[in-house]
Parts: sequence; C-alpha cells; structure tokens
Amino acid sequence: MAVMEITKDNFEAEVLKSEVPVLADFNADWCGPCKSMRPMLDELAKENTSYKIVSINIDDEDELAEDYDVASIPCLVVFKDGKEVNRSIGLIPKDAIAALMEE
Repeated sequence: MAVMEITKDNFEAEVLKSEVPVLADFNADWCGPCKSMRPMLDELAKENTSYKIVSINIDDEDELAEDYDVASIPCLVVFKDGKEVNRSIGLIPKDAIAALMEE
C-alpha cells in the first residue's frame, strides 16, 4: 500500500475510523528532514499490511496540525482505534519508525 495523502476532509474516515493502526506523518514540502524520511515511509508502506501510513502537509492542513499540537516536524503520530498512542519528533531511522508501531 502506498502512503496516502490526508486532508481534513478524509482525516476522520482514513485515520480516526481506520480498522488498522495508522502512522501519520506531519510534514512540509520545505522541510529537509521530512524529505529524507519520506523514502523510508514509502518502503514501510509497501512492506507491511498490518498498519497504514498517511502523510499530512502542515502548510495545507494547518487545522489538523493545530488539533494535534504539532509544533516541530517531521512529527510521526501513531493512532490506534482513533486515539493517539505514540509520537516521535524529528528524523529517525527506518527501524525506529517501524518500532513506533510495535509499542
């Protein structure tokens, strides 16, 4: 599965009401570390089916960023059953990204 682009219009259906855990990547086009992390997220999205990975551009979706107190990017937020259960801020390696989903 590919990384899905999320907007406020599909956030509830694709993230909060998802039947599988969701890793939400809050990012921006101008963010170097965000660009560095994207290929790792793309790989993880293709390698697993137990959770989905979504991308939220904070410049386009500032309301979502504000709703989830995203002050620094990249910011990875793990949602399970519609609730935030884990978070990581900053560039991290692929294995650390995968580990977020295991906790």
